[in-house]
Amino acid sequence: MSMLTSPRGKVEVVHCRRTESQDIHCIKNLIRKFTQKLFGRLNIIYLLEKANLAITLCNDKEEIMAQATFLDYPNWNVARQDDWVSVFQELNSEIPCTPLNALFMHLFVAVNEYSVGCCKEIIRTVFQAVPELHFIFLIVPSYISLGSTLITVFDLVGNIPSLTCDEEFAVHICHRHSHYPQLHIRKARVEDHDDLMPIFMHHNTILKATYGDYFLAELIEAQDEENHAVVCEVEGVAVGFMSVCSRVNMQLLHKCFDLGPFHGLCTPHPDDVLEPPRELSVPGSQDAELSSSSQDSQKIVKDPQEPVSPEARESGNNQGKTAEGATIEELSSIVQSGNTSEMEDLENLCQVSVEDDTNQCVSNMSSASISVPEEIEYFHPIYMGTSSAFCIQLFCIDEKHEARSLDFMNFVFGLFPDKNFCLISLPHLTPEFVLIQNFVKIVPFNNCTLEQDLYVFHRAGLLKTINIRLANLLDTPGVENLVSTLMLNKSILEDLKQYNEARRDPDGTPLQAFVADVAEQVVGIAVIRNEMDIEYIRSHYNIEDFIYFSHHQREEHGHLDHFALNPIFRHYTKFFLKEILRLGYKSCLYYPIYPESRESKVQSSYAHSLTSALHYLVPVRPRRQIVYPLEKLGINAPSKAVSKAPLSYALNHTNRKLTLEPKITVNARIVVVGASSVGLSFLETLVFCAHLKFNNLTLISTHGLPGKKLLGTEQRKFLASDHCFNDKDHALMSLCSWVNVVVGRMTAIDRAAKHVVVSQKEIVLYDHLILCTGQQYQVPCPTGADISQLLTNREIPNSSKQRYTGKVPCNHFTLNDEEDCLKALTWMRNNSIIIEGNVIVYGDTIDTYTTVEALLNLGMRGSYIHLVQPPPTSTITCINNYLVESAVEESLRAAGVTIYRGALLAQWNEGQNPDPIHSASFTTPTKPFKLPCSIFFSFCEKNVDYETFKAINDACLIYDGRLVIDTNFHTNDIAIRAAGSLTKFSNRYYSSEWSHNSFSSKEIGFQLAATMLNLFDPTLEPVTEPPADLDRLIPMYKGAKIQGGILPGSYHYLHIAKPAIPTPLEVQMAQPDFGSEIVTGNAKDGTYFRIHINKYKMVETITCLSKEPFPTSNYIRLFGQHEQVLNKLCARYEDKLITDLYSYFTEPWCMALFHDRFIDLRKELRQILTSKEEEELPSIEQLARQIEDEEINLNEKPRKYLRRVFQETIYKTLVEKRILDYLHYNHYHLPMYAWPGII
Repeated sequence: MSMLTSPRGKVEVVHCRRTESQDIHCIKNLIRKFTQKLFGRLNIIYLLEKANLAITLCNDKEEIMAQATFLDYPNWNVARQDDWVSVFQELNSEIPCTPLNALFMHLFVAVNEYSVGCCKEIIRTVFQAVPELHFIFLIVPSYISLGSTLITVFDLVGNIPSLTCDEEFAVHICHRHSHYPQLHIRKARVEDHDDLMPIFMHHNTILKATYGDYFLAELIEAQDEENHAVVCEVEGVAVGFMSVCSRVNMQLLHKCFDLGPFHGLCTPHPDDVLEPPRELSVPGSQDAELSSSSQDSQKIVKDPQEPVSPEARESGNNQGKTAEGATIEELSSIVQSGNTSEMEDLENLCQVSVEDDTNQCVSNMSSASISVPEEIEYFHPIYMGTSSAFCIQLFCIDEKHEARSLDFMNFVFGLFPDKNFCLISLPHLTPEFVLIQNFVKIVPFNNCTLEQDLYVFHRAGLLKTINIRLANLLDTPGVENLVSTLMLNKSILEDLKQYNEARRDPDGTPLQAFVADVAEQVVGIAVIRNEMDIEYIRSHYNIEDFIYFSHHQREEHGHLDHFALNPIFRHYTKFFLKEILRLGYKSCLYYPIYPESRESKVQSSYAHSLTSALHYLVPVRPRRQIVYPLEKLGINAPSKAVSKAPLSYALNHTNRKLTLEPKITVNARIVVVGASSVGLSFLETLVFCAHLKFNNLTLISTHGLPGKKLLGTEQRKFLASDHCFNDKDHALMSLCSWVNVVVGRMTAIDRAAKHVVVSQKEIVLYDHLILCTGQQYQVPCPTGADISQLLTNREIPNSSKQRYTGKVPCNHFTLNDEEDCLKALTWMRNNSIIIEGNVIVYGDTIDTYTTVEALLNLGMRGSYIHLVQPPPTSTITCINNYLVESAVEESLRAAGVTIYRGALLAQWNEGQNPDPIHSASFTTPTKPFKLPCSIFFSFCEKNVDYETFKAINDACLIYDGRLVIDTNFHTNDIAIRAAGSLTKFSNRYYSSEWSHNSFSSKEIGFQLAATMLNLFDPTLEPVTEPPADLDRLIPMYKGAKIQGGILPGSYHYLHIAKPAIPTPLEVQMAQPDFGSEIVTGNAKDGTYFRIHINKYKMVETITCLSKEPFPTSNYIRLFGQHEQVLNKLCARYEDKLITDLYSYFTEPWCMALFHDRFIDLRKELRQILTSKEEEELPSIEQLARQIEDEEINLNEKPRKYLRRVFQETIYKTLVEKRILDYLHYNHYHLPMYAWPGII
């Protein structure tokens, strides 16, 4: 916040923020004729789309006071955007402007009364936001003066001609030192104590409480050759402090962190041991060395979606002076001491470092005081050379000058001329402040349990002479040396060769290669192509969340193929990307991550090189696609570029607007237990927060992440689906690019130490623990009844609560996920069960039906399949529709499958050793029976896994049949949240019938993430505590509850319903407020389609049973729609115009209903009707309320009156225009609709 005073004495409190699209209208209103003379006639939307930085200045009422837009190339066509540096060097060679330190002002507008103050505030903010920036240029026609505002900050440099006309233009410059100067750094003196203590005390009182009032003075006095204290001062006042020390516990760091890319922070030595002994390496594995590096204490699933490069060895010698004073020869060795393969890229693609607005006071405890993990399970390189690092022990700076924190580094490196690395370690929960934005975060080893993160900075990172340019033939040796350790080096070099030879691919696709060089040495390489599939990307991904697509030319979209940068220059990654866009005349870059199955062939045409740039891109959400009836649409179907279905991939993106956009890094260790739909939805929501980067997301799961496509399409029918996620969804999200995956079972929780024990031996530390394990099918516990005594169910004690504790027979299977299905299928094939074995399927859930259908589909004879259903525990069946159940049972009988009802499992193998199961005995309400058994599938009632229960119970978390939570997902431990079917609401809500199991798992996961984001996202409004009475109400989520699968008889089944307490269908239909139902077709014929319309005329339930596959995703979109939106569905059905709903919903008119942005259209139309568009008339909503409250006396029916008002006022025109705009903008998806002008 700043205060501006006008010449008349008025005062405004103002603040700066990034310009948003809704500012455009106000910006246009601030443009004057003089503005157009200075900057030309501008398309504001287009300018903001291409701007690198756009700043809006607002007052405390959020009224826009001023706006300025900056780009990285000149306006008025005085130079080409890829070659302006030479023009400005000719103009004035004394100004050392480079693409790194210069920006150009393309627009400035302000409220006249405060224009001077606004201009200075924006300029100061720009220099503060971009620390590397030293010059801002302003170019205007030479015959025009700058006016009274801009002349206060810009000085004339000279005149240059335009490239397109004979006119000359004046170049003006604004220097950093006039607005936000670099800090003066010097050795600390004892008298600085009084200046610095208020800064320390503002952020942290622990040091004073621990070491006394004069700890800082004592620290300054204790300086020697190994310990130094420096300060930064402004106008003679110390405003920042840094204490550095050359004593570093290298042994501890080598044991806990993977420092391979930096040669262990030591000088090279002939006796260094950099590779494991041969007996420890994995034969034939290109990335065997990766096993020594990871972020979690457990087996890590190595499935980042990009090929992973092995740990590289250093070359060269770590010697040199301070970076500014190094010779080229010295610099070459410095540059070579880094490596293109960043460690965090190898193991954890989510390690990022971005800006944070909060000033921090960091106390860095000595590394020697941290205990070393006892077990060392992985190979650690041994470095015999001397230490080449020093560490920052204490750092603090006034928040006004925080953006200049890096000014310390040149001075402190000068204090240690023999050291090349600077280290700092921070507690995990410390927000990343400005100084460590420039450091590289080091990935710890698997067994590291330190509570600190380690960051490293190389002295060469201070160099400002980095130059990005197009590659040439002479760069080939440098690039070869740079990428020699990357697995995809051949692909990179082949693309570089192709660029040097032809500048395009053999198929004609333009190709560009860029190199980053420092002191004539190549330190980075990037290869891009023109994005040839931009129509597909636009139609399948939400790139319009980030850009206005229509303002970008087709050739401005680029495809990032390769990106490699020496890690000591990693903080220049965004600059590298910005230069690629400028030099390549691109405005957008796209980087796809293909599924692992396609990436298994490392050098395949789909493979992209490992890119450290991924941290600086934003993941783009995939769009839900319409399933088109292509044959029915004919020539009105979408183009093949839109409707084609190539291999799905996760898309990442950047554009010119994002190159200087700060992000917020969250280092909190968030551990999710269970890869359930709830857990995956939670992780998806966090990952796709574009302005946040979560560094420490971990998933603990028995089988890792799902979506590996382990089974063929026919085996996917074993289990029913909740339609939350499928294999394609997993490929489109690529969670494994951002989430560490720990394969194992949670066996204990240590709440005091805040760690989870996995598989009884390894630990995973957490700051926030999310339990989403759900419920699983359990091994049934036989009652032990002897059927020879002809016992019935009534005579047997109830054993439903007993847990089976014996050895699980080898031919007994409980199917809970895809891995279980694959295991069972493999066992069946290996033991010839499909041909001749007897199969018992025990249970009464929908999964029993889908499993029987899967077995029949595999070729098993129905007479060998026995479907045994235990006594029902509820009056509600799993399908809850008599017509559907009758059709399924008839199909089972036709296939020869025998059904047994009300049967309780009594014994396996007549009470003898049950492994393997040869027979199974059951009791019934009448007489018992025994069945031969080759394989036993159990689908008894789901329950919480015993190991999960024991871990929860032993941790003293409240468990009452299920884990008890409140409405904000909290357990009785504030650091542990839980969600999904594992949980129940606390009894204080008096809602025992409702639980998370009643709602959509995907929505539960989203809401869980929303509550967590309030902790990490400063852009969100603070959450207000609800009134005491409302705190007793459980939340009611509205998303549809879905189940579907393929039932016996090859019936494709889908049921969509609103969240509700389970009730028999007959009871529902008997209610007076039930509404109506629309049914077409016949269940037994496989043409059944039922829609339940509630009393408010909204679609509440959909049930489909069809012999033919149908577009499930389309039908899901019908839920919650008003029947009028469905083309007056009820009226047409009553008039007998609808005989087949399957056919009805393939008609062209309804395609918009299935469109992913239709819901946005509905919201916009509602906003029009609720807003007051005409002064003399209330809104349509207000009219409806007045009629409801009988404030208006009508001579006609209310509906007729509202329709007449709508048609006679501006509302009809506005609604029609918005609908036509929607159809026009989404024409690539909806070409079957016509609008005025195309007929």
